[in-house]
Amino acid sequence: MGPGFRPPAHSHSDWIGPPDKLSNLRPVIFYVPPEESALERRLREARQEAQASNQRFWARHNRAFRQEKEEFIYSRLKAKGLEMRDESGQKATLNAEEMADFYKDFLSKNLKKHLQYNRYVEGIYVDNYTLSERDWYKRNFRITFLMGQVALVRALRWLRRRKKNVEQ
Repeated sequence: MGPGFRPPAHSHSDWIGPPDKLSNLRPVIFYVPPEESALERRLREARQEAQASNQRFWARHNRAFRQEKEEFIYSRLKAKGLEMRDESGQKATLNAEEMADFYKDFLSKNLKKHLQYNRYVEGIYVDNYTLSERDWYKRNFRITFLMGQVALVRALRWLRRRKKNVEQ
């Protein structure tokens, strides 16, 4: 689902695309009902902001991971007197134990970022701007509360229509 993709007009559902090449997250195109209420719009926008925040974080994180992995492989191969490509042109690789060193170091080095990510208020993520865990939970509670409100309003609307149809 490229940036210009739109679901067909007859669709009444959110569409979930294949994993993004940078973030590895599956993007969602949220369905917008023709007569979307202000409450429904607030919920959709909160979910879109959360998705955009997660996309930015993981795209940045994965880019750093790939770059550091390449640098690690290059430095280890160079230390062994090897080139990045072998005689046949194949990309040279390291064994599982050597790569385990990289993964362990990368995770250790980025532990603080991961902990901070869990504390970011989704949708209001700004580089180097962290909020408390309490604020993160407040943001997620807000989305959940809006979902409950929307579900209640829709249920009441359905009951009114049903009552109206029974009376006719």
